[in-house]
Amino acid sequence: MKNIEIIALSRSLKMICTENINLAEKKLKELGYNVSFSKNSNVCDSFISSSIKSRITDLHNAINNKNIDIILSVLGGYNCNQLLDYIDYDLLKSKPKKICGYSDITVLLNAIYKMTGIVTFLGPTFHSFSMKKGLDPTIESFTKVINGNEFILSDPDFYSSDRWYDDQDNRKFIKNKGMVVINGGKTEGVIIGGNLCSFNLLQGTKYMPDLTDKILFLEDDALVGKEFPYEFDRNLTSLIQQPNFNKVRGIVIGRCQTQTGMTITKWKKILNKKELKKIPIIINANFGHTTPNATIPIGRICKIDTTSLNKKIILCGENNEGNYE
Repeated sequence: MKNIEIIALSRSLKMICTENINLAEKKLKELGYNVSFSKNSNVCDSFISSSIKSRITDLHNAINNKNIDIILSVLGGYNCNQLLDYIDYDLLKSKPKKICGYSDITVLLNAIYKMTGIVTFLGPTFHSFSMKKGLDPTIESFTKVINGNEFILSDPDFYSSDRWYDDQDNRKFIKNKGMVVINGGKTEGVIIGGNLCSFNLLQGTKYMPDLTDKILFLEDDALVGKEFPYEFDRNLTSLIQQPNFNKVRGIVIGRCQTQTGMTITKWKKILNKKELKKIPIIINANFGHTTPNATIPIGRICKIDTTSLNKKIILCGENNEGNYE
């Protein structure tokens, strides 16, 4: 049985109601995990978080604890990048842990990969496991990928973009039309990325991964509503302007929340850039801020093939990293 430590790397556990905390803990235990909570996970300040010192202490304690296998973030948030200058990366390299979360946690996952070479996991947070309906595909992906197995990123029959935590018993699920190929092709490379506006916080810092031979997994939330196309477009442009973007091997974009009003036509306009013409691009993939939310291994090989009858995005496991020379 593996041990999971729940840490508030960004927003506090106080943000989650008691019922959902109990549901998430119960679900993880059903999956065979022992669950523990870090000392400061429930601390909550005026920014709905806790001090840098509190969060770093919890992180280092979990790294030092030989019984902890997985560090699972409570939620996303806004301030994960505050931690980057205070992490003991040498300690983490000597005592590697599997760290998982998404949204703001993107910053931490990619910085750790850059500084240590350790594979991290863009996937569900602790709160995600309190979901009563529609969670099974998320669990399937998490279980396979976190354990180092190959996983094919497939299209679920239905997805949801609702505020599920407001009313668990009245969910709205939408028929999934599936992934869409913008640029076809066959490629492979190392996965980096995640929540685009968070990932871009690494630009200009020593924590930004090199884009050479990478496949970018990118998504964003509906915080700006109908302004989403403009926001995503300028954030993508900023990423394109980074060193070695011309060596990127492919892009996979996560399914948007319905509140964004995104359409295939809008995506084609955003992605109609000369810098993107020669690389495979797939949109509406099953990861990000909708349900289900697949787990994406930052630092492992991804293989993309749109030349066959079925679109294939293969997230390689520990033992089939591949060779993209």
